[in-house]
Amino acid sequence: MMRSERVPLKPLKWYKELATVKGRMKAGVFLIEGDRAVQQIIASQPDKIIEIISIQKVSSLYRNYPVRLITESQFRSISSTKTPQGISAVVHIPQGTYSDNLPETAGNRILFLEDIQDPGNVGTLIRTAAAFGFSGVVLTPKCADPFSPKCIQSTAGSVLSVWLRRTGCYLDLAKSLKGNGYALIAAELNGTEEPSILVNEQKLILALGNEASGLSQLVLDLADHHLRIPVFQENVESLNVAVCGAILMYLASTHRVAGL
Repeated sequence: MMRSERVPLKPLKWYKELATVKGRMKAGVFLIEGDRAVQQIIASQPDKIIEIISIQKVSSLYRNYPVRLITESQFRSISSTKTPQGISAVVHIPQGTYSDNLPETAGNRILFLEDIQDPGNVGTLIRTAAAFGFSGVVLTPKCADPFSPKCIQSTAGSVLSVWLRRTGCYLDLAKSLKGNGYALIAAELNGTEEPSILVNEQKLILALGNEASGLSQLVLDLADHHLRIPVFQENVESLNVAVCGAILMYLASTHRVAGL
């Protein structure tokens, strides 16, 4: 969208309502804040940006978008962060995010999140998936919404770098992928296999479970492998789910990174 295209001015209340699930679903957009995060969206999905909101004149990087200038106090009223950065973008939520269907090209590595409720964890896992070459993320309905403000903040602008599916049909999607040659690998505290199994699978789904209860029995029964990360259990029982996911996604990507 070019700056010359006029965008009807919305009331500030409209932007503030994007912090809610209802507001985002009704508008079909989300708000992302911070210069670096907005620039990351421009790098990955430039056509998804509808409007730039800023408290001051913006750089030439944003010349292709309509820019709305507002005051500092107005910006604080629509910002969900403790320390507003003075620039935001209104961005389209990708079509299919809340559908029950996989994209035509799913990719070889997919992250599967079951009932992970902390938006910081969900956002960090999406960011890590993008960093280590995972193509998409399947989320259950009890997961934190990937476009909630805290989740978006944790993704640091990488939320559109992978495809997302947040759906109640998550088990059906996993079964469909398994039918197409994917191995479902469940990370669990009582797993019996070592993480080295990750580099042996060309097409995989890495499943991570709820912060407190882990993966459900339904997912565990569906899994092809049950792995654990060896830790000194006399010091700590388990790892934070985002840390666990980062370690496993790195290991799953090592053969690609090494060129093997």
